[in-house]
Amino acid sequence: MDDGNPTARRRQTAAGMRRRLLAHLAAGGTTDCAAAAMTNDRNVYIDPARAEREKDRLFRALPLVAGLSCDVAEPGDCLLFEAVGASAAIVRGDDGELRGFLNMCVHRGARLLGPNETGRCSRHRQLVCPFHGWAYDLHGRLVGVPGRAGFDDAVLAGRRLVSVAVAERHGLVFVQLRGATIDVDRHLGDLAAQLVDIEFEDLAPIRHSRLQAATDWKLAMDTYCEGYHFGVLHRDSIGDAYHSNVAIFDAYGPHWRLGFAERTLDPLLDRPEGAWPVPAFNAVYCLFPNVVVVAGELEGGNACLRMFRLFPGARPGTMSCHIAAYATRSVADDNTLVERYFAQDDAESPITHEDYAMAEAAYANALAAPDGFRFVYGQNEPALQWFHRAVAERMGETPPGQSS
Repeated sequence: MDDGNPTARRRQTAAGMRRRLLAHLAAGGTTDCAAAAMTNDRNVYIDPARAEREKDRLFRALPLVAGLSCDVAEPGDCLLFEAVGASAAIVRGDDGELRGFLNMCVHRGARLLGPNETGRCSRHRQLVCPFHGWAYDLHGRLVGVPGRAGFDDAVLAGRRLVSVAVAERHGLVFVQLRGATIDVDRHLGDLAAQLVDIEFEDLAPIRHSRLQAATDWKLAMDTYCEGYHFGVLHRDSIGDAYHSNVAIFDAYGPHWRLGFAERTLDPLLDRPEGAWPVPAFNAVYCLFPNVVVVAGELEGGNACLRMFRLFPGARPGTMSCHIAAYATRSVADDNTLVERYFAQDDAESPITHEDYAMAEAAYANALAAPDGFRFVYGQNEPALQWFHRAVAERMGETPPGQSS
């Protein structure tokens, strides 16, 4: 195998994941497990003060995924990031570099840009304030002031857009609202090698949408962390396509990867490994703190990807999920293939509705539960445990307790 070839490495990863899943199926339907069950206090989901601390320590102080490089592919392309309060504009400069700015004119504070429903803006040669027409180039420099005679040189000297830290790695665009620099490499750690092999750079956007739900963002995230519920909650959607409660789990710092056992694996149980077909790459990744990436392949080996970015809402008990679908350019440019594979918006799918309805009900029940009530995360839910340990560590709290 060519170690320099992402496709070959992806095939090797897929083969290893398939081997582990088939071992679980051969054992009668086992799954990767944590050392013990874990409990977590209901207040981690419903405490308003804690919710504000999460915004501060998780969503303002860590690198967050704002989109993919293909969302801001050309000079003048702009991506707005407004999910956690501040409005930041991420702009591709005429030199090909990404820069981030507060979406704020430095004259009177007006917003320079407004998004369309995708969060992307029309292409710009300059950023022009809709209030008085002050203009900025793609580097954030002030280049035009109508009524220039009304402003002293000393007032305008050095006046430019306020910078926000952004970085571009492996086809992903990151933004960090606090701090002048952003250390994406440190944040990603060992997960970076996995992201390289997915080849985000070769993807093109298919669709962007979003949904809102009356729940805590972590309760929604919890639904992505296990396949234990497939056979019950999703029995009429994907319950026939996947084995419930059969999964493999791998951790990469605070991030993780899950692989679920599709029923298409069943015929391989009676065949020697040498007779197995070339594996398709399918995996679910969590980029801590709030991003779920479902990476896979379509027929013909074309890559596809669905990305779910979960954010807390303005008020406790509210949240939003920003959803995007991507595929290789050959698929994205073919309307027949787009209609075939992406006819349904993930925001409207039965699976999404089932998960988020359950998360909303769980939030209402957490509010009504008695003081001291604790949720249980089973041994068979290792990603769920890992996620909540990572949250607690970042929050400076004692990790949730394990049951003996």
